[in-house]
Amino acid sequence: MIVMKFGGTSLRDAAALRTVATLVRARLSLQPVLVVSAHAGVTDMLVELAEAAVAAVVDLEPLKAKHRAIREELGLREDLHSELFDELADLCRGIRLVGELSPRSRDALYSFGERMSVRSVAAALSAAGIEASACNSYDVGVRSDSKFGGAQLLPDDGHIQAALAQVRGIPVVTGFIAKDEAGNLSTIGRNGSDLSAAFIGNAIDAAEIQIWTDVDGVLTSDPRIVEDARPIPRMSFDEAAELASQGGKVLHPASLAPAMAKSIPVRVLNTHRPDSPGTVILPQVEEEGVLVRCIAHKRHVTLVDVETSAMLGQAGFLAQLFDVTARHHISVDMISTSEVSVSFTLDHSAGLEAAEEELRELAQVEIEHGLAQICVVGHGIRNRMGVPARIFEPLRKAGIEVRMISLGAMKVNVSLVVGGDDVERAVQVLHDEFFTGSTTP
Repeated sequence: MIVMKFGGTSLRDAAALRTVATLVRARLSLQPVLVVSAHAGVTDMLVELAEAAVAAVVDLEPLKAKHRAIREELGLREDLHSELFDELADLCRGIRLVGELSPRSRDALYSFGERMSVRSVAAALSAAGIEASACNSYDVGVRSDSKFGGAQLLPDDGHIQAALAQVRGIPVVTGFIAKDEAGNLSTIGRNGSDLSAAFIGNAIDAAEIQIWTDVDGVLTSDPRIVEDARPIPRMSFDEAAELASQGGKVLHPASLAPAMAKSIPVRVLNTHRPDSPGTVILPQVEEEGVLVRCIAHKRHVTLVDVETSAMLGQAGFLAQLFDVTARHHISVDMISTSEVSVSFTLDHSAGLEAAEEELRELAQVEIEHGLAQICVVGHGIRNRMGVPARIFEPLRKAGIEVRMISLGAMKVNVSLVVGGDDVERAVQVLHDEFFTGSTTP
């Protein structure tokens, strides 16, 4: 069995669903299980709907028109989504009456995108002569905790494989959503369908997990910055995990863990160019001569510098420091320490203002917002001397100041912080250094 996950851009319209049917037909012998996102643009429409529902009567017509166009072009039955739209209208009325949008209600509202798309995809497959059934993930055993908006999936105890075995034809399963133990709908974070696919792949011992998207696999850098960014044929789980957590857009940061747990290959493919080999992510990939696999970046990074002579010879200072960040639910990314100072970065500064007063009781604190983080990823970093020099020298020549540097614990990545205005130039400079004139990423 394999898992085929299709994102929103791969389900954009009727033509895209016909392409999906063609891809599935070519892999019927592999017993595919499909995991799907909402149609492109639908989740954004639901986000706007959620905000409007508190104060006003909402207009569902744009959402209905989106799904109607797909049904009509594919000749699907008119009432395919009617029940769900009635349920959505009732939920919006309830939100307006209460005058408040709770996290639980927000998740329930957001769930409609995937719940509608599975019906579209299953019906499109059936119309193409491929027997398929729409399945809500929670009906086949996917459960979560009750942290609405970012729920954690609960371990599977065999229910998923047993439930999918009872499905008629190809199972088409909702990504992104689950239910908690009380039966409340939950979402597992934006772009969480990758995680849903990997979780289900783990549960059924899939031979491969395929992530179908709109690019030719994982690229050496962001093509919006680097015009000559190119696909990476293969990379290791470690490299892909670092890339995903450091700003890579193709994979959800948590999505690789379930695949890694059972050494299931993950293949990233282009729905619009199915003959492109894409990128395969494997437990181990060591290639002679490959120093760097890719260069990722993320913006809106906050740098916190903490300095005090009290650190000298004092046991437990770091424990005190990170107890403060933990209590204020601040997620720390990069960390660098010296004898009298600690620097760390945050992706989001939410909670920092409340924590700042406590931090200042421990030490002098300087905070700088609006920075960017760049991550150079590759197993060659730990095996070859001279890689740091090849990172810093081009940046120095380009006049780009490095505010902080950190070598990852697994020694497959070097992360550095630069000014927010320098990020695009820095990414291009580093890509030129490691990939221009090279034939193998």
